[in-house]
Amino acid sequence: MSTAPKQPLVRAIADLLAAFESVGATHMIIGGLAVIARGVVRHTDDADATVWAADVDVPRLLRALREHGIVGRIPDVEAFATQSQVLLLVHQPSGVPMDVSLAWLPFERDALARAQTVSVEGVDIPMATAQDLIVYKAIAWRDRDQRDVEELLRLHRSSVDLAYIRDRVVEFAEAIDEPERRGQLDAIVARVDRERGS
Repeated sequence: MSTAPKQPLVRAIADLLAAFESVGATHMIIGGLAVIARGVVRHTDDADATVWAADVDVPRLLRALREHGIVGRIPDVEAFATQSQVLLLVHQPSGVPMDVSLAWLPFERDALARAQTVSVEGVDIPMATAQDLIVYKAIAWRDRDQRDVEELLRLHRSSVDLAYIRDRVVEFAEAIDEPERRGQLDAIVARVDRERGS
């Protein structure tokens, strides 16, 4: 990287990636910046990432994060991560909040293996594919996630494997006892297809 990135978010992610790399953690960005990199016009001011948990000793990772200016944004970040499999962090120099999920599931392992590197302001950032982002967003399913799913489908409908997406969403929906998620996803797909004249 020849010059420092200008955006606080990109500077924060550069430090986050450096911490991951220092402990050998397989990682990628799965939040708003990844959605933007896939062509969706939207704003984001936080960073969502995932790491393959089998690669990670959480106390060691937290030490590496601190060395790069990233600390917990709740009192006992390690205990919370043990319970929820999410590290709630903040990049102190920029104030950018960060959520780092600890990935254990086969889908997450495969998604990490499919990550594609995108250069943003000279920083090479591994990001989830559009297809995998749709799955992640269909599980989270907040209002923002639903809009992201719709926009990602508008842009990438012809290139994603919809059967694969549906199968993964059904698996997750059963695990979290939200069987209606498949129908909610299908409603968005149908709306996008009508717009496309499919």
